[in-house]
Amino acid sequence: MGIFICPVCGQALDCHERVFRCERGHSFDIAKEGYVNLLSSNKSGDATGDNRTMARSRRDFLDKGYFAPLAEAVCDLVNRYSADGDSVLDVCCGEGYYTDFLSRQLDRQYYGFDLSKSMVRLAAKRRCGARFFVANNTSIPLKSGSVKAAFHLFAPFHAAEFSRVIADDGVIITAVAGKNHLFGLKRVLYDTPYFNDEQPPAADGLRLADTVRVRGEIELPSQEDISALFKMTPYYYHTPSEGMRRSQELDALTTEIEFVIYIYKK
Repeated sequence: MGIFICPVCGQALDCHERVFRCERGHSFDIAKEGYVNLLSSNKSGDATGDNRTMARSRRDFLDKGYFAPLAEAVCDLVNRYSADGDSVLDVCCGEGYYTDFLSRQLDRQYYGFDLSKSMVRLAAKRRCGARFFVANNTSIPLKSGSVKAAFHLFAPFHAAEFSRVIADDGVIITAVAGKNHLFGLKRVLYDTPYFNDEQPPAADGLRLADTVRVRGEIELPSQEDISALFKMTPYYYHTPSEGMRRSQELDALTTEIEFVIYIYKK
């Protein structure tokens, strides 16, 4: 039995060759890359910033291992809170870097989704054995209680829906930027750089079970990598033109990375 449900009627979805279909006749074709679009509307996230160019830039940056300390920490936590064969969900998976990383280390049943079709297309191209799909995290087309561990990195947190899809003994692993995260980049972008507030998400109905902090330092040796990092951050949308100019003139950058990981249970 699969764990997908129809985004139209909520009935179980079964996969028949290249099509997902429910008993009421709603069907969803599997794209040539291997993902399936389960949005209940045609409004993907591609129009709000996660276009194909940015998706590829993010993929290329992450594949160089700059955020590997975070991937390793998430892998350790998934290993701690789940067992071989359990269902693991990558919420707002982007281009699939973290699921791909985990799949090389742990034997699980991996699922990942994002609102951006461009991101999911790249994730599916990784061929890491995960089932990737396009969906909104306010209405995840998975059966209630079907996920043992979900990880959710730098994306909107919807406590009620996350609580619905995880098992009674499951966990949600979420990460926010630590106080000093990318402070070296902020020194370039802003005349008065600021620290992050490390604010945990509003997780009504969930219990905070543990907190893990990850720190490190990365060296970016090219303008290409600096630009890719900048475009991955919220700063890309509200940095003064002078700060953007300074960042574009850099040919190398050293900056702190810091993540705070919160682990929630029901």
